[in-house]
Amino acid sequence: MTLQQLTYFLAAAEHGSFTAAADVLHLARPSVSEQVGHLEAELGVALFVRTGRRLELTDAGRLLRPEAERTLAAAGEAADAVRRARTLTGGTASLGTFSTAHHLLLPGLVEAFVRRHPDVAVRVVGENSVQLADAVRAGRLEAGLVALPIDDEGLEVGAAVARLEVVHAGAGAHRPAGPTAIESLAGAALVLPEARWGDEDPTRRQLAERAQRAGVAIGPRIEVQHANASLELAARGVAGTLVTRALLDALGYGERLAWAPLDPPLYETFAFIQRRNTRLSPATRALMTLAEQHLAESS
Repeated sequence: MTLQQLTYFLAAAEHGSFTAAADVLHLARPSVSEQVGHLEAELGVALFVRTGRRLELTDAGRLLRPEAERTLAAAGEAADAVRRARTLTGGTASLGTFSTAHHLLLPGLVEAFVRRHPDVAVRVVGENSVQLADAVRAGRLEAGLVALPIDDEGLEVGAAVARLEVVHAGAGAHRPAGPTAIESLAGAALVLPEARWGDEDPTRRQLAERAQRAGVAIGPRIEVQHANASLELAARGVAGTLVTRALLDALGYGERLAWAPLDPPLYETFAFIQRRNTRLSPATRALMTLAEQHLAESS
């Protein structure tokens, strides 16, 4: 059973003849009657009987008519939904973002996107990059903007779209004296965010690799989940912290904390990910393009 057969069937039912249905559909009469015949053969029942010069529906035809109408209406709605998504007059833009993006990126990004595409819904999920990779890999999210490195199994990782410098920040006794080498960090009291993910966190992975090359180990004295909590503890002089310079300023701690670059400099590098061999919706692609533009302006 095809949508074409149902269309021809409904036209014949409405107009009472294959000839009239063919005229309305701009087809030859045999094309209409042949397809209706195929439909009857597939269903194993007659759908029409001829009374004089007019076609009348059989009991089976009368049962099929409302179902055929509903089926064609649903198909039309589905096609319209896809068209709206394709032309950015509907659908949903779905993107996962790294955990601090709501401070650095989201308000301006979402505002700009909604103003450009007012008919498209937006769904943005903020999580640690490890979680985002798992969500994209499992198909729960179309795409993600993550900090590198991540486990790329089953994923396509795009080119870097932004690099944010990580700095050593602190107050009081934990105030950095100057550019901080990894050996100095190994002996420093630190409060670090992303407690749930610990050494799996991309920035901590970079630090661990640097420490391993230097033959030292880094272990935070305090772990918290959110970066703003680690910054507040650092501002109170409890411990030093590591944070991107962009986030330090975005959260208003630039004047409360002294900061110094790492030696050599360390960067959080961000890239988009998607499932391997998948095609993104136009809405999500548009949101990603705009996110890249906003990141370029802020980095």
